[in-house]
Amino acid sequence: MRRLGIKASAFFRAQPVLVIAFAAALVTMFIIPPDRHYGGYINRTVLIQLFALMASIAGLREAGIFDSASDVLIRRAGNVRRLAAVLALLCFFSSMLVTNDVALITFVPLTLLIFRNIPDEKNRILTIVLETAAANLGSMMTPVGNPQNLYIYDEFGLTALDFVKAALPAGLLGIVCVLLITLFLPREKCAAEERQSGGTDIKKALLYGALFVVCLLSVFRVVPDLILLAVVTVVVLIADRRLLFKVDYALLATFVCFFIFVGNIARIDAVNSFFSHVVTGRELVVSVLLSQVISNVPAAVMLAGFTDNGTQLMLGVDIGGLGTIIASLASLISFQFYRKAEGAKTGRYMLTFSVVNFSVLAIILTMELLIG
Repeated sequence: MRRLGIKASAFFRAQPVLVIAFAAALVTMFIIPPDRHYGGYINRTVLIQLFALMASIAGLREAGIFDSASDVLIRRAGNVRRLAAVLALLCFFSSMLVTNDVALITFVPLTLLIFRNIPDEKNRILTIVLETAAANLGSMMTPVGNPQNLYIYDEFGLTALDFVKAALPAGLLGIVCVLLITLFLPREKCAAEERQSGGTDIKKALLYGALFVVCLLSVFRVVPDLILLAVVTVVVLIADRRLLFKVDYALLATFVCFFIFVGNIARIDAVNSFFSHVVTGRELVVSVLLSQVISNVPAAVMLAGFTDNGTQLMLGVDIGGLGTIIASLASLISFQFYRKAEGAKTGRYMLTFSVVNFSVLAIILTMELLIG
């Protein structure tokens, strides 16, 4: 019994959002028992596209394409300040296509390796915090930059141009803020350490690059979702079935739970009326605030049923990824990497993270409210 409790506690620490989403769905199922309407809750297209994107991106990582490209750029940096700026820009631009999660999984471990021989810990902390903010900012610019964008893009029938027009001012202002903060870092000389790398596997890179293009064609409504699922599954099973274990199934399960939760909530007249009244016309502020508490992915799913303004909701949950450590699941990825590193100072990290993120959030939100 004690061992079961320990395992449950470990699972909750590893997947807190999934546990909360499951509990929320379960509670609403007692109010609205399962029936034929449940099938309409689930957005099949979003789940398939997320699965396909995660599998193809895992393949590109296995091919070594990200490591090779980043090594070339980082070796040209020269000093700590410029290195931090390069890493932040890499996270900003790469997250537009490979998601903020993948950008941080790629560059944060590399940052920890490079900064092992740079004695001042605050430099390492600030660099990782800026990478995290940059990844969250870059990911807001495209439908495939993060899970909530993919969901909102499909749910509201938006276009890629809608995303760029809505997010460009916030994204540009945010990355300018990030680059200005790098000025607090010294110009101390640094060099990237040599890593054991097998280089880029060109055949794999081409194969999974083609698979990624098919994913994009599905996102842009050229390729049907079921065909995408079939193509990705067959290719991965033939080429490298291990990639199926690299897909974040917990994220997919979280989406399913929140689809059920939101679907049931929308069928409770009193709750539906309350949320519709609170959210309508206040999508930006409400989504920013809710993201701080339950993170921006579930906030997007929860609020989507109570508004017709998809662009403001998208902007709110994306900007809302800044702020608290749980506002974006990608931020937790960076923290987990740093927490396990030798000499980690988690208290200082949390302080730096909060100061940087809430400062950039305040600046961007103020601008959006003024121009809105």
